[in-house]
Amino acid sequence: MARVSQDHLDARRQQILAAARRCFVRNGFHATSMQDVLSEAELSAGGVYRYFRSKDDIIAAIADDTLAEVQNAFDAAFDAEAPPPLEEVLGRVFASLERLEATQDLAKLAVQVWGEAQRSPSFSARARDTFSSVQRMLVGLIAAYQARGLVTRDIPADHMARVLSSLLFGFLVQHALLDGIDAASLRSGLRAFMLRAGAPR
Repeated sequence: MARVSQDHLDARRQQILAAARRCFVRNGFHATSMQDVLSEAELSAGGVYRYFRSKDDIIAAIADDTLAEVQNAFDAAFDAEAPPPLEEVLGRVFASLERLEATQDLAKLAVQVWGEAQRSPSFSARARDTFSSVQRMLVGLIAAYQARGLVTRDIPADHMARVLSSLLFGFLVQHALLDGIDAASLRSGLRAFMLRAGAPR
């Protein structure tokens, strides 16, 4: 029997996850059955169970992928020794998250993952790790601005980071629940607030 290549295995796994994402976005985690996933993926039970033992395993894999995409959006925007203006950095994150929502329904899945974290200790740990990582990146970014005199030193960096993380994760929630949300409008609104606040003391 010919050996199946790793590329083939990876592609089949992604086929299953893509089908499951469509089902979960359409019906939610709990209203979706394994049979729904099998039908959507156009695979036999054996073809799916080779990769995932249960629906919970599929949900866990999608949760990991979704949270990783959120973190990657932050990593890409903050990877600079001399960061650009704060509203530009956050605008890049907004735009990255917006692209991921358009191609992978990131926001809709992220909201479901966060909801699942309320009942599942393992999902809760995954979500906390992502939030903590984003918080650390934001603290580092704000500290860099403070060192350059671009942001006030009167307020601790971690306090400001909490506000910014709420704004960014709130953007995902709005994208999942509301129409007409776009990165450009949030970026311009953020810039207006920052200009209104004036120069740091």
